Amino acid sequence: MSMDIASIDTISEINMDYTATIFLRQRWTDERLCFDGNKSLSLDGRLVEMLWVPDTFIVDSKKSFLHDVTVENRLIRIYPNGTVLYAIRITTTVSCSMDLTKYPMDKQTCTLQLESWGYNINDVMFYWTRGNDSVRGLDTLQLAQYTVEDHFTSVTEAVYETGRYPKLVFHFELKRNILYFILETYVPSILLVVLSWVSFWISQSSVPARICIGVTTVLTMTTLMMGARTSLPNANCFIKAIDVYLGICFSFIFGALLEYAVTHFCTLHQLSSKELPKIIDDDDDEEEKNAVLAAVANSCSAPDNTNKTDSNKSKQSSSDRKRERNQHSVCSSAMSVMKRLFCIFDCFHVKNPYHIDNYARFSFPLSFIIINVLYWVYYLYF
Repeated sequence: MSMDIASIDTISEINMDYTATIFLRQRWTDERLCFDGNKSLSLDGRLVEMLWVPDTFIVDSKKSFLHDVTVENRLIRIYPNGTVLYAIRITTTVSCSMDLTKYPMDKQTCTLQLESWGYNINDVMFYWTRGNDSVRGLDTLQLAQYTVEDHFTSVTEAVYETGRYPKLVFHFELKRNILYFILETYVPSILLVVLSWVSFWISQSSVPARICIGVTTVLTMTTLMMGARTSLPNANCFIKAIDVYLGICFSFIFGALLEYAVTHFCTLHQLSSKELPKIIDDDDDEEEKNAVLAAVANSCSAPDNTNKTDSNKSKQSSSDRKRERNQHSVCSSAMSVMKRLFCIFDCFHVKNPYHIDNYARFSFPLSFIIINVLYWVYYLYF
């Protein structure tokens, strides 16, 4: 067998199939058709019903039809030694299982399987005429979103309950062109993230301006995420690469909106605290912390003093010494926990809310760049 790929019309990720028009050529030898002469004989396509032809079918075909304009596209040619050439032009829609985990940086491998319906391997044998060169047309094929990277043929057998049947398989690997998605999805999402950072340079008193930028970018990003899923299956069990990236961008945009909420809350809290009489200043706060630590230390040292007075009267037993060591360890751990809690409270205490915007101006872009580097390295090279 041999065939030419005339065109691959559509490749659908929603239905997970492709539609192709092919010229399928089959050759076999029938000794009953031998005749004298040195020239081949071309017959009308309607005479195919009077000849024996292989019962070849396309395994994963969803629907197929034979072209019949202006007549049925069949070719029958008989050679003097009884060799028959039978060629047809058909358009078929074949299923192709796709792994869209790395979409749109994915590669898909589809197949076209030809198999005998009723004749098993004892009746007929299938083989490619010229090996991998038996399939032509892919090298000059131009596809909208894909590039044909590789293709090859193989010969195998199909095993069913009724027997073993010959099968020919044509494999071709498709690589998706990412440029369209960069211009359509990735660049707009990056610009939306950068636009959300503009609010960091707007005064905190301009509440309508910052809220307007935050809400607008969130809604626009939501629309972009919905539009990116229109050409993909609705019920899929895997997260795609484009979904990960849009989720990252949405998180940064929503984080910029939350940043202003936190900044505005801290500003209002600071203004309200200034209006109240200031009871405790920074030195009093330090004294209060030291007093708490001293109270914990005194509570730990109290059992030691009692033990020292009791030692003058009688010797401590081994169980009392173990109990004393346990008390020391508990007290030391309590002191360390209290110091850590004070350090944590100091970190969350915002003395100047205007510094939050200054930190966000550097932390948001830096973290976005780092995540982008990790994202593209992972999905392009792993």
